[in-house]
Amino acid sequence: MSEHRRKPPQPQGGGRAAARRGQSGSSSARRAAPRGATESPSGSYAGGGEEREYGSRAEARRAAQRGSGSRRRAAEPGRRAAPAGRRPDPGKKRIIDYPRFDKYGWRRWVPSWKLVSGLCVGFFGAMVAAAGIAYAMVGIPDVAKTAQAQNNVYYWADGTQMVSTGGERNRQIVDLSQIPKEMQNAVISQENKTFYDDSGIDPKGIARAVFNMAKGGDTQGGSTITQQYVKNAMLDDQSQTISRKVKEIFVSIKVGTDVDKDDILAGYLNSAYYGRGAWGIQAASRAYFDKDAVDLNPGECAFLSAMLKGATYYDPAGAQSVDTAATPKDNSRRALLQMQDTLDKMVEYGHLDATERAKYTKLPKWQNPRSNTQLSGQIGYLVDLAKASLLKNDVVTSNQLEQGGYSIYTTFDKKKVGELEDAVTKVYKKNIDPKKRPETDTDVQFGGASVNPETGAIEAIYGGADATTHFTNNADQTGAQVGSTFKPFVLAAAMTYGVRDPDLGEVQAQDERTIVSPKSLYTGKNKWKVKNYDGSVWQNEKGEEWLQTNDGGANASAGEAPDYEIDLREAMRESINSAFVQLGMDVGLDKVKDSALGAGLLEDSLAGTTFPSFSIGTSDPSAIRMAGSYATFATSGKQRDPFSVTKVTDKDGTIYSHKVETEQAFTSKVADNVTDVLKTVVEKGTGTNAQLTGREVAGKTGTTDGNKSAWFVGYTPQLSTAITMFRYPDDETIKNRQFLEMYGTGNQESIHGASFPSEIFHDYMEQALKGEPAKKFPKPEPIGEVVNDEPSPTPTPSVTESEKEEESPTPTPTESETRQEESPTPTTSETCGVFDWNCEEEGDGGTETGDPGDGDETSTSPSASETTEEGDPRGNQNGGIFG
Repeated sequence: MSEHRRKPPQPQGGGRAAARRGQSGSSSARRAAPRGATESPSGSYAGGGEEREYGSRAEARRAAQRGSGSRRRAAEPGRRAAPAGRRPDPGKKRIIDYPRFDKYGWRRWVPSWKLVSGLCVGFFGAMVAAAGIAYAMVGIPDVAKTAQAQNNVYYWADGTQMVSTGGERNRQIVDLSQIPKEMQNAVISQENKTFYDDSGIDPKGIARAVFNMAKGGDTQGGSTITQQYVKNAMLDDQSQTISRKVKEIFVSIKVGTDVDKDDILAGYLNSAYYGRGAWGIQAASRAYFDKDAVDLNPGECAFLSAMLKGATYYDPAGAQSVDTAATPKDNSRRALLQMQDTLDKMVEYGHLDATERAKYTKLPKWQNPRSNTQLSGQIGYLVDLAKASLLKNDVVTSNQLEQGGYSIYTTFDKKKVGELEDAVTKVYKKNIDPKKRPETDTDVQFGGASVNPETGAIEAIYGGADATTHFTNNADQTGAQVGSTFKPFVLAAAMTYGVRDPDLGEVQAQDERTIVSPKSLYTGKNKWKVKNYDGSVWQNEKGEEWLQTNDGGANASAGEAPDYEIDLREAMRESINSAFVQLGMDVGLDKVKDSALGAGLLEDSLAGTTFPSFSIGTSDPSAIRMAGSYATFATSGKQRDPFSVTKVTDKDGTIYSHKVETEQAFTSKVADNVTDVLKTVVEKGTGTNAQLTGREVAGKTGTTDGNKSAWFVGYTPQLSTAITMFRYPDDETIKNRQFLEMYGTGNQESIHGASFPSEIFHDYMEQALKGEPAKKFPKPEPIGEVVNDEPSPTPTPSVTESEKEEESPTPTPTESETRQEESPTPTTSETCGVFDWNCEEEGDGGTETGDPGDGDETSTSPSASETTEEGDPRGNQNGGIFG
């Protein structure tokens, strides 16, 4: 056999297959061997040129990968090459192999399972250790220390102290044996039914609180009774932060472990806040029912447990100075629902017998919410107004304010507050006699406010006879319509936006407008058929027309038949309804609304904004807002929101300082012309009773439908004041309370803005401005064009008595019948009708007769309602915090 055909010798112990594997391994190794630093093709890993063999394909593949990696690293610029024939040193073994040495590419950055598990174990171990240390460091709070709190001190505008509230907490700690079992079970049933079994914390509630804080919100609550107890006891730190919440959790766990459950429950009930300044169950029992806690019945216990949800929204007395949604009516409804729910749960959990529960289906009779004699007179209203301002402007939270420690500097002028109260008291004592005239003089109320036009500072208010007996602040909320005092906003709109061209379409007419001069002529006709701007007759959604009447059913005295046209100055002087209703339609009610808002009224106080009567005062702004909006005219169109707090300080210094912000609501030309027209009202119109000695005064009277409210709002360059008068029952037990008519009140045939309100304005302003220089209003520049200066080519003939009879199939009602049927929301089926010719002299703007001092009773169109769905005109009033 030839040499080249001779087979190679077989390796021992493997046969041909082993030989092939050996050859394959050697070949792979040779192919995978990296070159040395000299790039010599003969370089190998083994010294002396030995060829390294690999036992498997996998080993050969890994060797090839290592070889290519070495070649890449050697090729990098500036990198020291490994000596020929040597593998790069992987370095010493690392404790944490990350990035991973034996992986390449992205795999180097994927941690091994050993590393991940090790880190998790270490992390949780550290957390457990930290929790243990934290648990050991926190102590159990002493609830008795919460009996002391700091004062909140309120100051007058001159820096002298007005009143100090807070200090010694209104609280007396009582033993659990003195707390009725029903009270204990009411709280447990409603707030924490597993109280006696849980560890003291609620993981879900904690997670929710942390989540809310992370979003920047409040912690909300949802805590266990133990957590609430701890929170109440931790007076040293009331911040809403995650660190405080974590501390609270550890304290709660420790309290839940080391403190008896009965002691926790007693501590909670003795430290919780129930509203009305009452901390603890004993003080709450006295504040609401004037009895000791031990004497509470199950219904009263369920009621007080409802107060723990937040007395602002559950106290039946209401808290509208804090939130307009906290009306007495709404709060009573919420409290009753919560009380009934608590009683039901007590039955469900076996804490109360169903027969006993059935006895308590109504709210228990509660008492006067103010008993602090320091808050009597006007002081309580002033404090409420300042507190509400702080809460509204997010200066402090309600809880922080209750903790005390704040110095609150107000805008209230002590002298002016006293003088306004004296002026009201003088008129009341002189004219109102409930004992002598119980049918007409009971439930008479007044409200008032004075605002500095230059700053918007509220310098004085009259909220009622006494803050400890009358709880609604009549300066800030009444629900009483403002009547003709709204007319200046219509005039301002006409001078700002102008009237629309009747010959143009609605879209084009919005841009083609004519600015109105006070000399413009408008109808003064009684029973005027209201028209749209284009001359078509206005109709409501039912196709009914609106016939506007004037007070007393009279045409404008200065006008001539057939339309009795007079200029707008004269219309304001006589307070002619028909003129301003039609002017509002010509300008556009949307523009009238914009004018009122621009002056400073709040949108939620405006009513019936799409109906003709909107222009004559169907809205119900507060006295504060009316004084503030008229102040806008006093400052030549500069609007500044009313405010009551100038500065707030605490132990760390000033935390709030008010900044006066000014907006130009109207041009000076517009505002000064409105003022000039309103001067005519006081000089020789319906407001002559408001004249001041040696001073220029501008103002407007206002009286509403059914003689249910009367206003005077006026101003000098230095001070703007609004006075309101109405009849409204204070008795909360009366269902469907209504504003009452004032026919015969004060021994007057009827009440007008020109009577008692303007008299109060005069007496107060004479004293309030004593010693201040008499300033004059700016002289107005000519404005606008004279609109309607030519008579209509086809004047509407006056209606004769025979025509009235033909058009009115129903007989004319008597005066008493008319008064009974009058309603701000008349319908053709319920009243003699604002759309019937024969009823207008005695209703809807024409019921006031025989009083030459005022001619401005406001009638209301079909949609403008002063009552709620349940008949309570204050149920949805838009008052509170300068409403």
